Formats: sequence, C-alpha cells, structure tokens
Amino acid sequence: MGRITALIGMIKDKASQGKAALLSSNPTSKSLSFHLSVLRATTHDPSTPPANRHLEVLLSAGTGSRATAASAVEAVMDRLHTTKDACVALKSLIIIHHIVKHGRFILQDQLSVFPASGGRNYLKLSGFRDEKSPLMWELSSWVRWYALYLEHLLSTSRIMGFFVSSTSSAIHKDEYEEMVSSLTNTDLLREIYALVGLLQEACKIPDVPFCGGKSLADKIIRLVGEDYVSSVNELYTRLNEFKDRSSILSFGDRIELVCALKRLESCKERLSVVFRGIWKRAWIDGFWSLVREVKGMIGGLEDSNEQIGRRGKGYESARFTDRLVIGYGDAVRFSSGRFSSVDRFNYPVSSQTTLNVL
Repeated sequence: MGRITALIGMIKDKASQGKAALLSSNPTSKSLSFHLSVLRATTHDPSTPPANRHLEVLLSAGTGSRATAASAVEAVMDRLHTTKDACVALKSLIIIHHIVKHGRFILQDQLSVFPASGGRNYLKLSGFRDEKSPLMWELSSWVRWYALYLEHLLSTSRIMGFFVSSTSSAIHKDEYEEMVSSLTNTDLLREIYALVGLLQEACKIPDVPFCGGKSLADKIIRLVGEDYVSSVNELYTRLNEFKDRSSILSFGDRIELVCALKRLESCKERLSVVFRGIWKRAWIDGFWSLVREVKGMIGGLEDSNEQIGRRGKGYESARFTDRLVIGYGDAVRFSSGRFSSVDRFNYPVSSQTTLNVL
C-alpha cells in the first residue's frame, strides 16, 4: 500500500510539474514560474524537505515589486489550501516558515496580509486529515500542529512589531536595548506573554515519526529550534529590563510577571529535550538563571502562591491571552509600526545545528 501511494505521488508530481513547466515557458508569466517552483519544492516524497534552490527562487520574489511578492505568496498558499497530502502540506508550511525567517520585508508583508477567514484557524488546517497510509495519518498531526505554531508565530510577531527570528535586517544591541527600555510595563508584559505562549506551543510538537518522514520532522525541529533561541533572546532582554524595574513594579504587574515566569518554567524540561543541541549550553543555563533571579527579586509574592494562583488566571486571560490570536484584518503590518526596519542582534546558536542562511 505504501509503495502504491508513493508511486501515485510521483506520477502526480511529474504531471503537475510538466503542465506548469509548459505554462511557465512564457517569459512574461512570473506567477507561473513561482507556481512551478512551489510544485518542485512540495513533492509527495516524505524523505526530502524542500530543496534550497527552490526556496531561493521563492525568496527572490522579495527583491521585486509588491505584485511579484504577492504572486509568490499566493502560489504557496494555493498549494497549501488545495492539497490533501500531508507531505505536500508540511513542505508548504516549511516554505512559509522560511519566508518569515529569511524573506525580505516586502515578501513577509505579503504573507502577513494574505486573505484569511479570520479567527484562530488562520491557515485553515485544524481539521487536516490524510488517511492514505499510517505514515500520512501520523504526519497529519504534524500538519495540524505546525500550522497552529505558525499562526502563533505570526500573532506573536504582530504583538512584538517585527517578525520573530527574521534575518532580514540588523540593529545594534545597545540601540535595541534602549528601545526596549522605553516600553511601558504593560507593553513589556504583553510581549512576554506572547513569547511565552509561542514557546508553549513549541512544546506541543509531536513525536518524530517512526515509519518515515524523519527528514521533514528534523527540518521543522531545526526551524522551530531557531525560533526558540530567538524567543529566549527577546525574553532575556525584557527580563533584564524588569530586573532593573523590580523595585517600582505595581502589585498587579508583579502578579502578571510571576504568572508568566511560572508558565515559562513549565516549558523548560520539554524544550530542553526537543531542542537539545540548538543552543550553547552556558548561554541557555544563564537564561534560566535569570528567570529564577527575576522571580526571586519580585518574590515577595512567592509567599502568596494561593493568591497568585487564584488571581493569575483571571489577569492572564483578561489582559493578554485573548490578544494572541491573529484574525482577519489583524495582520502583521509593520510599515508604520515600531521596529519596522529592524531585526534582532545575533544570538548564540550551536554550530553543529545552525541552518545555512539562504
């Protein structure tokens, strides 16, 4: 059954790519050229993730006009929303992740404003099921989780005012820390809650498939792992800022921060297992030490755990959690927002697992 499924997938790939190649031979048809690159990057083969050369073609759309970028994004989204194959869907999601991470701003912007039906199901894959084989059924859970994770990544980016983990531009560390220091406590808490929520979603990553598809899973783990490092980098700066403000925080802000840190610490074990080797050990240990230190500095509330537990959920759901969902008209538009032209400064990543930047 598995061999028949694979053969059918190969036939579909050859047929769709052949048809697209004929149509894209027209030199004025740039959109069809992107369509062909998407087809070549999203084959039905579970053993190979999208090739870098095909990703490079799609990322090159960021060097053209807004219409060119829109054509590339539309080609990816059409492929994602019309396929019933788990491998094709996963590879389409990997392309979206690459756009967020490596795409130029104009390409990222087109991704952020792509039409959606609104609500929590931005990528519309919460009900995805591929029942052709046990492997496809297993990979379907990866599709559902990965789509939800990317939705969280986009909504977190909306709150932060920049695409988390993007490599498209740079800012000096001192300048960035000065920007963070200018934020109000409410803004800092909102961003911390968003980043912690993203890490919590990362913790829900499914187990690596046993019967195939490991290369796809490994690719996704490495991409999400780099987001983890970026998120920790952002949290590091904001927790240091709260450390400096610890003596002037209001009672309510202290409760919010303790609740966020408790949620963050609940992720520690799972993150260390799933993404081991992504970071430098001394650096990540330093981060968790900072988390404990900040908790200690505002720890007058540690003797009031019952009160924090009783009030924390209400604070969290009322003030921040309901804002972490991207919906129609709620896209990640940064052209007039803060940090619209900046990215994060470099963060330490283990050399053994660093991806080549396209």
